[in-house]
Amino acid sequence: MKRALLIGAAALVFTSGIALAAPESLLPPGFNRPTPTPAARPVAPVAVPTIVSPQAPAAPSVSSPVVQPLPGVTTGEAGTGGLPANFPSIAEIEKMSPDEIDELLGLKPKFDIPPGARRSLQRVGVISRDEGGFPARAVAGQPGALVRAALDGTRHPLLSRWGHILLRRTLASRLDAPQGMDPVEFAALRAAALNRMGEGYAARALVQDIDSSNYNSALTNAAFDAYLLTGDIVGLCPVARLKGDIRKDGEWKMVQAICRSFAGDGRQGARELDLALSRGTAPAIDVLLAKRYAGAAGEGGQAVNIEWDEVKELNPWRYSLAVTLGLEVPASLRSGAGGWYDRMGAVSPALPLGIRADSADKAAGEGILSSSALVDLYSQIYSTPEVGGDAAQRAGLLREAYVAADPADRMQAMRDLWGGTSPDYGRLVLTAYAAARVSPSKDLEADAPLLISSMLAAGLDRNAMRWASVVPQGSTGWALLALAQPRREGAVSQSAVDSFFDDDGSSGQRKSQFLLAGLAGLGRLESGDARSLAGTLKVNLTRESAWSRMITRAADANNPALVSMLAGLGMQGDKWDMMTARQLYFIVRSLNRVGLSAEARMIAAEAVARG
Repeated sequence: MKRALLIGAAALVFTSGIALAAPESLLPPGFNRPTPTPAARPVAPVAVPTIVSPQAPAAPSVSSPVVQPLPGVTTGEAGTGGLPANFPSIAEIEKMSPDEIDELLGLKPKFDIPPGARRSLQRVGVISRDEGGFPARAVAGQPGALVRAALDGTRHPLLSRWGHILLRRTLASRLDAPQGMDPVEFAALRAAALNRMGEGYAARALVQDIDSSNYNSALTNAAFDAYLLTGDIVGLCPVARLKGDIRKDGEWKMVQAICRSFAGDGRQGARELDLALSRGTAPAIDVLLAKRYAGAAGEGGQAVNIEWDEVKELNPWRYSLAVTLGLEVPASLRSGAGGWYDRMGAVSPALPLGIRADSADKAAGEGILSSSALVDLYSQIYSTPEVGGDAAQRAGLLREAYVAADPADRMQAMRDLWGGTSPDYGRLVLTAYAAARVSPSKDLEADAPLLISSMLAAGLDRNAMRWASVVPQGSTGWALLALAQPRREGAVSQSAVDSFFDDDGSSGQRKSQFLLAGLAGLGRLESGDARSLAGTLKVNLTRESAWSRMITRAADANNPALVSMLAGLGMQGDKWDMMTARQLYFIVRSLNRVGLSAEARMIAAEAVARG
């Protein structure tokens, strides 16, 4: 209907010259005759000065019509009906999309928000200082090149759960842009880093704090990834409408077609997707999923059958659309697909509870899910009889760990959830608050390290310190408390640390190295003892690199936000054998110096627990 009206409007332009040449009066008969002017009485001549005016052509009796030229085109020659020379023919207009016609006629919007409601780019983010974020001017005076290098260099998820939580808070804060950096670029760098960490919801909230008219290519790409990670494809529609030519890839063209369908032009959206399928704009399964998604708008008029038999692998587009549509993705494709799919699966409300539970351990261990969020998830599983299998069994054990009348039964339920002496860290996050309900007892000395690790995984350091009288000096439990203790009077004795070294059975004495780095970074060892212990382990904690110099200088400037970004840069990886004692030392030391001692203590204790 819209196309027909536009073609009709174009046809009317051809006849405008004729219509304007002979206007037809709309007044009743007699009203268009001017009233006769009465004859003027003769007046005596008066001498006046003579004014000579420049010669001007006589005014025409009929005024010429004023035709406004179309924006962006030149005026045509006489005889073309006032149309520009390069104006397309009706046949060409019929082949245009609505957006192309709007562009031709100068109707394409430049903004989607009224002037009075547009937001400033001075301060972009999600959480203010009052809500737990960093001060707005935290990095405003810092070199843009340094901040860009720190954020762009964070290409992978972080090893440390607590490092992840700290960096997420930093990136989501409402911040002014660094010196010499465009605010949109700064937002794009932060959102992209959040996406790589699996924090799609935080990234989506960040990009939504910027008006669509201000998007550039980098922010559009970050927003695209965030909306895929959250399964919110139509969230891209304002940008796709205003910045349709900002990307040229097949997925972007499919987004535009989906958005057209949800805007009420389902037929045109379906035609564009049919064209994408016939031209091979994207793999067939991707286009079919887009057609199925667009059909949810109600005007597609086509039934789309999704077959996975010929699909060899998943990609974010396929998985995001399939999950949002409620389609079951074959387990053979999900298995081993990668961490991205686990991170999305753990937080997507569209997935079955059992699948979410299978992905939750990884997400909790990385810091995406809190202990409370895990308990909420398993509470839903416990109250849903239709959910069975391992997820239902874990939900039952978690309930026992909290409410069993006998403390021994509660302890046994936690042991069953942990599954051994080296459990997945996500399980320790799951049992954190249940562990805090266990009364310290010498009878549970063997369980103390995991109980303490579990409590510290949720930041329950004061609850964990109740076990200080139970754990023997030099044990793993003692080491965790020596690092996590909020306030400590005096240094840790070298003999106690040596005792821990002697009993350490970790690969390459990694736990011992992390304990030394953590205690030295927190300033809980005498300098001479630290050097002696480092010699015992044959490690050099103070050897400098470009990264260590930068994080030290940021700490010298007392800049917590910049220290957090650089700490995140130094904590990338998926296994703790990728972390060195030297890196941990500089991270803990710098965080402690800028007032982030709680985060420094938790990161150090986590390193020993997971090393």
